[in-house]
Amino acid sequence: MRITQGTFSFLPELTDAQITRQLEYCLDKGWAVGIEYTDDPHPRNTYWEMHGNPMFDLKDAAGILMEINTCRKTFPDQYIRVTAFDSTHGVESVVMSFIVNRPKNEPGFRLVRTEEPGRTVRYSIESYAVAQRPEGARY
Repeated sequence: MRITQGTFSFLPELTDAQITRQLEYCLDKGWAVGIEYTDDPHPRNTYWEMHGNPMFDLKDAAGILMEINTCRKTFPDQYIRVTAFDSTHGVESVVMSFIVNRPKNEPGFRLVRTEEPGRTVRYSIESYAVAQRPEGARY
C-alpha cells in the first residue's frame, strides 16, 4: 500500500530535479522550508520529528536538497517530508508538504470497527506497522 499524504502523493515519486523545482517555488514565495521524518505515517499524526531546524533564512534550493539527502542517509527506512511554512501575518501555517522518501515496504492500515451503546458504530484506522513493532523498529 502506498501512503497518499501531501501535495504530490498521487503522482510517481519525485526526482531530485523535481524536488529542487518545488523547493525553488517555495523559496520564491518566501516560505520557510522544514524537513521532517517519522515511522508512523497515520493521517492524524501531525507531529513528525524535525530533521534540524526549519530553514527560515536559507534561500538556496541546493542547500535544502543537501539536507534532504542527509536525512535520507540517516533515516533510509522512514517517511521523510518537506514542509513549507508561510509566516505571513494572517496565514502563519504550513501551506504545502510532500513526501520525499518512503520505506521499501509500506504495510498500510487496517479499519477498526467498535460497536458502542445505542447501536452506534465507530470506525478508526490503525497502522499495521505500529501494531507490529515498537517506535524506532517499525521499518
